[in-house]
Amino acid sequence: MSATISPSTNLRYGLRRVCRVWEAPRATVYFRRQVRPAPQKRGPKPVIPDVELLPMILEDLATTPFREEGHRKVYYRLKFVRKVKVAPKRILRLMRENNLLSPQRAPQGEPYTHDGTITTDRPLEMWGTDGTTTQVVEEGTVWIFGAVEHFNAECVGIHASKSGDRFNAMEPVKQGIKKHYGAIGRGIADGLAVRSDHGSQYVSDHFQTELKHFGIRQSLAYVGEPQTNGVIERFWKTLKKQVLEGRIYQTLADLRKALVDFVALYNRAWRLEKLAGHTPDEARQAWITKQAA
Repeated sequence: MSATISPSTNLRYGLRRVCRVWEAPRATVYFRRQVRPAPQKRGPKPVIPDVELLPMILEDLATTPFREEGHRKVYYRLKFVRKVKVAPKRILRLMRENNLLSPQRAPQGEPYTHDGTITTDRPLEMWGTDGTTTQVVEEGTVWIFGAVEHFNAECVGIHASKSGDRFNAMEPVKQGIKKHYGAIGRGIADGLAVRSDHGSQYVSDHFQTELKHFGIRQSLAYVGEPQTNGVIERFWKTLKKQVLEGRIYQTLADLRKALVDFVALYNRAWRLEKLAGHTPDEARQAWITKQAA
């Protein structure tokens, strides 16, 4: 407007006259005319910019054998597998901005009353065991029993069966004994404790007698506090998300094969925050190496 020519004087109106008529401060006009660079984030520049880090995240999510993982799993794989040094909060921010976060997040409920710890400082001190059910086409409802090491969350045994009785509930424990003790025999697992809930399989005479035969002490979870058996409960959440949800199994044999394949993959490649980003196998090997030093 200030450059417009007045028809009466044949001169420009000028910035001062226009600002006086419009009651606008000239300082604001001069300020807005200045060309300023876009605001930059303070602090040192990252070694790997966001435009390079985002493709790495997308590639990692596309090649992982697991589904619906959070930013921590991506961070650990980039750190340990690809040797990429980047803050986990940057990965969280980029995944949030690009809608890459796991969709199963939910508001936290009431705080638990159990304030102790159920993890151990060494392996072969406590295992957690439990059972769950799922559906297959030909057999209908089937049971899945598992046993998980409290030290490194390693799945030491997995078993699927049509019956959910006490005999099948003992199978994953026997698998773990054979794997880590080398054989099945009287008193061979002396010093080991098995944590379970108060299900009928686990309070049966057969199950308790078998534990005593192997030298295992039974440790029942607190009544009304399933978090005291939280190691196996957390494993169930992972297994259901990775193996059961969104998949249809025709036979019990198909399910058993999928479970065995997943357990091998889980122990080898599933990275856990409580293990500082290491896998169960890596954590066990690190402990063995430390003891041998």
